[in-house]
Amino acid sequence: QVQLVESGGGLVQAGGSLRLSCAASGRTFSSNPMGWFRQAPGKEREFVATIRWSGGNTYYADSVKGRFTISRDNAKNTVYLQMNSLKPEDTAVYYCAARTTPYYRGSYYLREYEYDYWGQGTQVTVSS
Repeated sequence: QVQLVESGGGLVQAGGSLRLSCAASGRTFSSNPMGWFRQAPGKEREFVATIRWSGGNTYYADSVKGRFTISRDNAKNTVYLQMNSLKPEDTAVYYCAARTTPYYRGSYYLREYEYDYWGQGTQVTVSS
């Protein structure tokens, strides 16, 4: 059974940092695009960041560019999201996602429907 399990969320003051982890089990995702999304209360889930299979290419939402960094450790089947300079508007449930359907190595995947597996989410709360 394929599972994605996020961890690392919590309560932090504005300006602080958190590092989220997404551990995959049941199959390897080392050759698949992975992404992070978030959903704030009363809002739709939105794209945050994505990383290609090789780990060398990443893409970010404008709202987090320069503050968040996505990375992966394929040996551990794990994806990370380092979040710095956090703002109250970053408060949300953060989800990781994996794409297993065929993909183009030169593409970035920014939409929910482009991913096949999802974690249960981890809460991030940033206080002002």
